[in-house]
Amino acid sequence: MSPPLTPTAKRPIFSLMRLTALFLSLLVAANPAQAAKFQFCWIGSSGYTMRGSISFPDTLLDSGIITQDEVTDFAIYGYLDNFPIGSWRLDQRTTQTTWELYFDTTALEFPMGGIALDQSYQAWNANGEVNDCGEGGFGFNGGNWAQDVCINNTWIEDSSIIPDTPLPAFPEGVEIRCEAVLNLS
Repeated sequence: MSPPLTPTAKRPIFSLMRLTALFLSLLVAANPAQAAKFQFCWIGSSGYTMRGSISFPDTLLDSGIITQDEVTDFAIYGYLDNFPIGSWRLDQRTTQTTWELYFDTTALEFPMGGIALDQSYQAWNANGEVNDCGEGGFGFNGGNWAQDVCINNTWIEDSSIIPDTPLPAFPEGVEIRCEAVLNLS
């Protein structure tokens, strides 16, 4: 016949459970979640283009719209006639940076149209006036007036295209063309 369990006799079992939980949490921390990584290409007007990349936890794939708060990495690189004109990365963000982003993880696209309540407004280091990307800076705005870029705190009106032009994203590693259409006239 076994002796009855006393409160002190139960502690080793409880400690073993705690130790197992601690071990499992350390194991999860040692193996962080994989990131979903996508690339995109924006083709503006007058020879302006932009390449970019976005990453977020892969557990958010097919979850619908995510915001800038779920993005783990982001970068944009601007071009004029295929020559670099500026860039901006999420790690350059400051408290003064305009940073609003919506991304549809199911459709794999940035909703466009420029209305924040519809989650179709984009402000990547450029506000609605497209004039706050910093000295020597670069930014993009997808507002309700147009999609366009900012260079050196200046709105580049010539880059503007209609606000609801689609902006899809593609898995990292897939080759995408990002060339402005040349005006032959």
